[in-house]
Amino acid sequence: MHRYPLSFIVLTALGVLCAIPGLISIAGFGAVMHPVLDDPMAGLAFNVSAAALIGSGAFPLVIEKLKEDDER
Repeated sequence: MHRYPLSFIVLTALGVLCAIPGLISIAGFGAVMHPVLDDPMAGLAFNVSAAALIGSGAFPLVIEKLKEDDER
């Protein structure tokens, strides 16, 4: 069983949670969730934030992979 770094799991989960309202807003159904999400640019901001969170979570994963390769 492979163990992922906690920061990778947390940041990726937050990125996915941030992407959901972003995609809903861009699809045009944001007003159902909140009036602010009626603007597609709010959805774009959510998706950019989601990409940043997922990217930030990838760094600990890459560092862990590099450490595993060095141990071999």
